[in-house]
Amino acid sequence: MPLLTHDPLTQLAFSIYENKGVFAVLLGSGLSRAAEIPTGWEITLDLIRRVALAQGVEDQPDWAAWYRDRTGEEPKYSTLLEELASSQEERRSILHGYIEPTEEDREEGRKVPTAAHNAIADLVRGGYIRVIVTTNFDRLMENALRERGIEPTVVASVDALAGAEPITHSACYLLKLHGDYKDVRILNTEEELSGYPAPYDGLLDRILDEHGLIVCGWSGDWDHALRAAFFRAPNRRYSLFWAARGNLGGGAQELVDHRRARVIPIADADGFFSSLRQRVETLEQSQRQNPLSIELLVNSAKRFLAKPEYRIQLDELFTAETNRLIAQLDTAEFAPPGQWDQSLFRARVSKYEAASEGLATMAGVLGRWGDDTELPLVLDVVRSLYTHAEKVGDGLTFFLNLRSYPAVLVFTAYGLGLTRAGRWSALHHLFDSVIHREHREPVRTIETLFLGAWKGTENDAWKQIEGLDRHKTPLSDHLLTIFSEWGKSFIGLAPDFELILERFELLGSLAHLEQYDKAVVQQELAGEPRNGWAWMPVGRAGWHEANADRLVSEIQTGLTRNLLVQAGFAKGDPEFMDLFIQNFRRVARRMRW
Repeated sequence: MPLLTHDPLTQLAFSIYENKGVFAVLLGSGLSRAAEIPTGWEITLDLIRRVALAQGVEDQPDWAAWYRDRTGEEPKYSTLLEELASSQEERRSILHGYIEPTEEDREEGRKVPTAAHNAIADLVRGGYIRVIVTTNFDRLMENALRERGIEPTVVASVDALAGAEPITHSACYLLKLHGDYKDVRILNTEEELSGYPAPYDGLLDRILDEHGLIVCGWSGDWDHALRAAFFRAPNRRYSLFWAARGNLGGGAQELVDHRRARVIPIADADGFFSSLRQRVETLEQSQRQNPLSIELLVNSAKRFLAKPEYRIQLDELFTAETNRLIAQLDTAEFAPPGQWDQSLFRARVSKYEAASEGLATMAGVLGRWGDDTELPLVLDVVRSLYTHAEKVGDGLTFFLNLRSYPAVLVFTAYGLGLTRAGRWSALHHLFDSVIHREHREPVRTIETLFLGAWKGTENDAWKQIEGLDRHKTPLSDHLLTIFSEWGKSFIGLAPDFELILERFELLGSLAHLEQYDKAVVQQELAGEPRNGWAWMPVGRAGWHEANADRLVSEIQTGLTRNLLVQAGFAKGDPEFMDLFIQNFRRVARRMRW
C-alpha cells in the first residue's frame, strides 16, 4: 500500500513545501461562522426579522418567504441597508454589531481571527501561501495577516482590482469575491451570485490556472459564478485539495469529480489548518541542520579559537564540517536538473543555505575574533567548496553555477566577521587570494564569489526569489536577510547590521576594481560621465543613498581611509582610492535611475 494513501494532509504539506508560493486558498463562510460572524445572507434575514418585529409582525419560520410575499422582491442586503439608513456612516453602524467584536467578544474569542486564520497567516509569512480567495466579507483574514506584519493587497471590488498591485508582485493577494462589509455593494442573493464582472472572471481564471488550490469552508452548492470558474479552468497542472467536514454535498462532489480533487476529511477548519502549518514547519526544520547542532558548532569554534593550544581541534572541526557538507552536496537532492524551474530554484537555494549554515556561521566567528592565523584555514574551506562545485558537469548551466553558493556563503560570512572586527588587512587578503581552477587561469576570490562577479547571478535569477522580483540588488538583499539571522552568533551588538554588510560590499567593489591599472580606470572615467566608468559589482550601497554617503565619507578622508590604504586596499595608493570613489558614484547614479 502506498505510504500516503490514507494521509492526504501530509501529501498536501509536501506539495506546499516543495512548491513554495504556488498554492492558493479558497475560504468560504465556514471560517467566519466559526468566529461567530454571520454570513451576508444571515445578516439580511436578521435585518428583515428585526424590522418586521418592530412593525408588530409575528415571528416567521421563513423570513425570506415573508419578505417576498410582502414586497414582491428578493431580499437584498444593499436594498435593505439603503432603506434603513441614508448615510454610509449610519449603514456602517448597523453592520458594526454583526462584524466588529466588543470587549466581551474579544475576551470570549468571538469575532476575532480563529486558529485557522492565524495558521493561514503563518503560512503566508513563511512564503508558502501568496493568494487567498474568499467569499467572506469580514476582515478576519486581513486582521490575522496584519498582526504578523503582513499588509495584503486587498481586492474587494472591480474598482480596487483596477488600482491594485499586480498579483505577481504582491506578497499576499486577498481577493474578496463578495465584497467587504463596509461597502454596501456586497453580493448576497442567488441572482447577484450568478455572474461576476468580467475582470473578476479573468482574475479567477488565472488563479485557477496558475495555482494549486486548497478549499475549506465552502459548500460548493451556491456561488454559481465561482462554480462556473471551476468548470472553465482548462488546466490541472497543480493539485486541488478539498477539506470537508462529513460527506460532500452534490455541488461540491461535482466540482471534486470535475477537477479530480483530493478530499481531506477534517473535524474543523481550525484543526485542519493548524495541523497543515505544523507539518509544513516540520518539513522546513527537517531540511535545516539541527539548531542545537549549529549552536554546538559555533560554541566549539569559539572555545577552540580562544586558546592557541586548541588550534589542531579547530582545524579538525572545520575539516569535519566541510567534509560533511561536501558529502551532503553529493546526494541526489542536489543533483542539477536539466531545465529551469522557479519553484525548484527557490527550494534549492533554501537547501544550500540549510546545509551551509553551520560552516558559514563558524567562519563568521573566525572573522570576528580570529587573529589572522586562521585565514589559510578559511581559504582552504572556500577553495574546497568551490573546487568540488566545479566537478559536476551535467545539467542546466545555471544550476551547475549555483553549486558554488555554499562557497559564496562561507566567503561572505568570514568577510562580514572581518568587517565587523575592522580587520582590514585580513579582509583584503581574503579578497585578493587566488582560487586555482582546473585547465583555466587562477582567479581572485573577489572576481569569483562576490555579488555580480559570481556566475550564479546570471540572467537576474535572484529576482525569482519570493519578494525580490522588483529589487535592484536581489542577491545582496537576500544575503542581508540570511545574515541578519546567522550573524547573531558573530556580529554581536550592532545597531545597524545593514551598514556592516554594505561596508563589506563597498570594500569588495574596491578590491574588485584593483584588477585594473590606474591608467585604465582613469581612461574609463575620462569619458562622458553618464557612460564612462569601469565595471565592478556593486551591492545595496549603490542605491541606498543614506548609507552610501556615510561609507564614501569614511574612505574619502580620515583614519579609516589611511588604515584601508595601509592594509593594501586601493593598491596602497590614495589616488586609486579617489578614482574608486569617482567610479562608484557613477555606477551608483546609474543604479538610482
